[in-house]
Amino acid sequence: MSAKKSAGNHKAEVRIAIINVSGELAFECPLTTAEIRETVSTALSSGSALILSDVRGREIIVPADKIGFVEIGEQAERRVGFGTL
Repeated sequence: MSAKKSAGNHKAEVRIAIINVSGELAFECPLTTAEIRETVSTALSSGSALILSDVRGREIIVPADKIGFVEIGEQAERRVGFGTL
């Protein structure tokens, strides 16, 4: 049995650090990394809030002036088994 990713199934892992807050926001976003990068850049350059949605449809809203950093990464493919590759 083979499980292939569909072409329309893009998920990226996003971490957002907020200034003066010790924790980070971490969630999966249905957008591509390029779309997230563009959204973050637009929010930072315009000074407006960064608004992203997670895979469950919840919205995450962060004021642009409170963003410490944003880390965007492709979702890692999960491996099954005990082999080391």
